[in-house]
Amino acid sequence: MSAVRRLIPLLDRVLVQKVEPLTKSAGGILLPESSTKMNEGVVVKVGSGGRTRDGTPIPMSVQEGDKVLLPEYGGTPVKLGGDDFTLYRDEDILGILKE
Repeated sequence: MSAVRRLIPLLDRVLVQKVEPLTKSAGGILLPESSTKMNEGVVVKVGSGGRTRDGTPIPMSVQEGDKVLLPEYGGTPVKLGGDDFTLYRDEDILGILKE
């Protein structure tokens, strides 16, 4: 069983693997580091969702496999099986990116 499958985020937490930015264009031109900074990621796992004060469940706004826009700062870095992931709260994710 892989390390990612063993981690189940709690409540409104979302496990995201950040997308690696391109360092070279399709034509082979090296891109400067400042232009390659991307705040995109793919949702790997989601928690069960939060709850209101009276116990009513709050559904998650993202699902596994969604491509999301992430804040520039924040999240908790997690290393699982040699791969880097980040845990965010559902409310910290800025949006879902559609193709």
